[in-house]
Amino acid sequence: MMLIDAKTVDEVLDWKSVVEALREGHRGARPQIDDLLMREGQEALLVRAAWQGGVGIGLKAVSVFPRNPESTPPLPAVQGQFLLFDGRTGEVAAVIDGAAITRWKTAGDSALGSALLSREDARALTMVGAGAQAEPLIRAHLAVRPSIGHVRIWNRSAPRAEALAARLGDAGRQVEVAGDLAAAVGAADIVCVATMATEPIVKGAWLKPGTHLDLVGAYRPDMREADDEALRKGRLYVDARETTVHEIGELMIPLASGAIREDDVIADFFDLVGGAEGRRSDEEITVFKNGGGAHLDLMTAQAIHRAAQARV
Repeated sequence: MMLIDAKTVDEVLDWKSVVEALREGHRGARPQIDDLLMREGQEALLVRAAWQGGVGIGLKAVSVFPRNPESTPPLPAVQGQFLLFDGRTGEVAAVIDGAAITRWKTAGDSALGSALLSREDARALTMVGAGAQAEPLIRAHLAVRPSIGHVRIWNRSAPRAEALAARLGDAGRQVEVAGDLAAAVGAADIVCVATMATEPIVKGAWLKPGTHLDLVGAYRPDMREADDEALRKGRLYVDARETTVHEIGELMIPLASGAIREDDVIADFFDLVGGAEGRRSDEEITVFKNGGGAHLDLMTAQAIHRAAQARV
């Protein structure tokens, strides 16, 4: 059994290899997936498991404590571990740092969505939110859309956005902090939203033709980041139907109100990688819900395990 810490994860992965591992994983059979979510206020314990026949078995348990980074001393907002089991014998093959695998999997999920759905000539990216996941999300989008030359960051707290912009000084792009959310969204070819919002903060009226909207937050049934018009205005895609349509508020709430129908969800990754139709024109708006199912952790964990084994 290998114990793989966060430092090792960061050393053996890059964004292109993660995206390709996720793409290849979706050529296989649909996995069994199950989740357990417990919460107290804004804090949560999330346990996710996946079993993909012929591929492997994995389980991740993480705590989400959003106020941890502001504590003294500061602590990570997300902490936990991932257990990777051998798909043939059931043996524990590796224990992998849960926060690291979440960071790479979550951003890799959105990057695969962007590779499949955003315009290949996308020039401008707007990042809504400046939390722990914002930097990897930006770097992952830049990896699959190197045409992006301008990055705007909007956050309720401007100092956090400014700190993130400073960390991206090595990205080789123009990076700026946006003061006007509507204008920043309207100027973007790709809008990535990763917040703790429970009410919509991105409006469909702001989206210009050809935009790709990547919704990352809203992991609970009571959370939303985009309004009904945004979901109706674009063609709607998800990473996996099983972990999004009836599990996450971004879709559950507008489905319950009748704002959208279940058949408005055009396809998920298994469909798209299998050849389903994605973007049809440069003018079309695409909306992607990143649900982050356990099968994505499993695919990422296997890429980490293979790369770590190769270094031994």
